[in-house]
Amino acid sequence: MNRNIVLSTLVLLTGSLLAADSPKDEVTGAAKALADKSNYSWKQTIEVAGGQGFRPGPMEGKTEKDGYTCLSLSMRDNKVEVVMKGEKAAMKTDAGWEAVAEGSANGTGQRGPAMFLGRMVRNYKTPAVQAQDLAGQAAELKKDGDVYSGDLTEEGAKSLLRFGRRGGNGPEISDAKASVKFWIADGVLSKYEVKVQGKMSFNGNERDIDRTTTVEIKDVGSTKIEVPEEASNKL
Repeated sequence: MNRNIVLSTLVLLTGSLLAADSPKDEVTGAAKALADKSNYSWKQTIEVAGGQGFRPGPMEGKTEKDGYTCLSLSMRDNKVEVVMKGEKAAMKTDAGWEAVAEGSANGTGQRGPAMFLGRMVRNYKTPAVQAQDLAGQAAELKKDGDVYSGDLTEEGAKSLLRFGRRGGNGPEISDAKASVKFWIADGVLSKYEVKVQGKMSFNGNERDIDRTTTVEIKDVGSTKIEVPEEASNKL
């Protein structure tokens, strides 16, 4: 009898340990599973409440493990193409492909949308990496059906409002809050959405921020990447 009780207890404990993964662990594992795939594509869209401020157009992306990452996005009436590998990046402009210089807006010293784009390229993270960061910044994640959701910490929300920019030259952030949702299919991240709100003050100008970014993963394992020779020569 005692032996049976011990065996039953061990079975229960083992089952509890196997089921001990938290929703945050499940999301992190699904993002890592995506990162381990040979390649994948995605589409990113950004919605800005009120239509105020600069709004990037939809972005299409492709990446291969330990290889190239390619981005294609719209900025107002212009289409921008970017190729990245490791710490290096090249951008297609009216003058052709140019290297994105470290510490400059986009290698040409331009400001406005071009400066935003150059900063985005230098700080860009593929969806698998960004999803892991977002899960880590969440105070807690809860699972409801196929959706995992939760609020980010205040510091996590502030980092999103800064677009990853750090240091004394960054904008002042207040009233920052953010929430995130993840979708998983067959153990692999398939979609995520992050909503961020707050106030940004820079050079005495204050702006309300309310934007929602949605990233949908597709063509996992079947994505093809072709990099122009002119672009690869700039990396």
